[in-house]
Amino acid sequence: MAATFGFDDELSRLVESTYLTADVVEQRHTLLSRLRLEPGDRVLDVGCGPGLLACEMAAAVGAAGSVVGIDPSEAMLSLASGRAPQPGAGAVSFRAGEATALQFADRSFDVVTATQVYEYVRDLPSALGQAGRVLRAGGRLCVLDTDWGSVVWHASDPERMARVLIAWDEHLVHPHLPRRLTGLLTGAGFEVVHRSTIPLFNAGYAADTVSAGIMHLVHGFVPGHAGVTAAEADAWRDDLVSLGPDYFFSVNRYLFVAVKPSQPMGSRA
Repeated sequence: MAATFGFDDELSRLVESTYLTADVVEQRHTLLSRLRLEPGDRVLDVGCGPGLLACEMAAAVGAAGSVVGIDPSEAMLSLASGRAPQPGAGAVSFRAGEATALQFADRSFDVVTATQVYEYVRDLPSALGQAGRVLRAGGRLCVLDTDWGSVVWHASDPERMARVLIAWDEHLVHPHLPRRLTGLLTGAGFEVVHRSTIPLFNAGYAADTVSAGIMHLVHGFVPGHAGVTAAEADAWRDDLVSLGPDYFFSVNRYLFVAVKPSQPMGSRA
């Protein structure tokens, strides 16, 4: 059973710093290029976190558009609300909310995004159904999630590395969600129009990388899970940092863009 994070102030700031690394900045650029937002689009960002993607999308939709970000964490919403919008950006607002209970009217949005969110959601059919409900016909749902089975992380002690990753999987409800997303999206009535991989790759240890941020998240979570002790977590982290130029990390995130059809799936010829 997953023991997912509670995003308090300290953890939220760590996530924000990780999202500001060049790796994740490039990930947002890739996502935005695939979304092809248009001036005037109305966007809902589910699980907006510290609001970086929401603010970039507000700039893309312009003054005639708007972005609403929702998140269950008050600490994340505080960070998001403190972001200054870019000149000429559309209205952007943040509020508390859950993926499985979107408090918006039917057909309120042109685009819904969910980045690193659905892997934490137990009732995925409900979450996808809610996304479909609030989208207009022809609207787009953009989903980005990680398959943690794709991770390659070099360590001096491979057996300990394997146990740490097994323990890390316990912070998620669906650690391998991308493998199932095509079926889940089509089952919810969407038409999948784009699928691609966004690799995250760091060679040589550096503190200002996505994997260094993930390392700190893993180190804080795994003690007490899958038999990993605090001392083992410390030794694991210290070993990775000590590798220096021999440090190696890679993991795949998977981007899906799906369209809500103009007619219900069952009514099309």
